[in-house]
Amino acid sequence: GIHDGDLLIVDRSLTPSDGDIVIAVIDGEHLVKRLSVSRSGVALLSENPAYHPIRLSSDQQLHIWGVVR
Repeated sequence: GIHDGDLLIVDRSLTPSDGDIVIAVIDGEHLVKRLSVSRSGVALLSENPAYHPIRLSSDQQLHIWGVVR
């Protein structure tokens, strides 16, 4: 798992795929989440069960900054 204070290595040259842990920017906010891509759309998932998935709506701007290695 990723814990507070951990150092992440992020590769910006990789194309993000379903299941990757990514640095995502939604409406200007940076997040570390697992990317889920399916027929129903794109979602960002937390490994912590206390947080609900973030399902993106058409009015939100998502930018994948990089893939955590």
